[in-house]
Amino acid sequence: MDPIIANFIEENIVPKFNYWIYVILMMIGLYAMITKNNLIKKLIGMAIFQTAIILFYVSIGVKETGGIPIISHHGPDHHQEAEVHSEESSKNLKHNIIDKDKYANPLPHVLMLTAIVVGVSTLGLALAISQRIHKSFGTLEEDEILNELRPGGHD
Repeated sequence: MDPIIANFIEENIVPKFNYWIYVILMMIGLYAMITKNNLIKKLIGMAIFQTAIILFYVSIGVKETGGIPIISHHGPDHHQEAEVHSEESSKNLKHNIIDKDKYANPLPHVLMLTAIVVGVSTLGLALAISQRIHKSFGTLEEDEILNELRPGGHD
């Protein structure tokens, strides 16, 4: 293999392998939503797409050296110390400053918990609607449903 290509793969593709997997999953889901005529297949594509996005955002929030972002306060006088402007208290406050590189960012994880709940409820509602569509039209194929809805579409 050409050393330039091997170097490119080693520097750009391998370290970000998980992101490439998420992009591939997104494209599979998008492909299924756009090209498939069966409504259930479209819903499966939507679920794959949502899962890829959730995995992407959770992986953004991961920090290998990051710990749990819980800050403990040292007694009830903690807020009073912040109001004192003496040199000694400013030295003490420097020890209480949060080192952002030490902790993982919890925001992407919390937002994705909400996205999971919304995704599950969306999928449940879509499945219930598709069940009603199947009961009304006898099929889940988009072309047949649209043909039946058009004026004079009962062939």
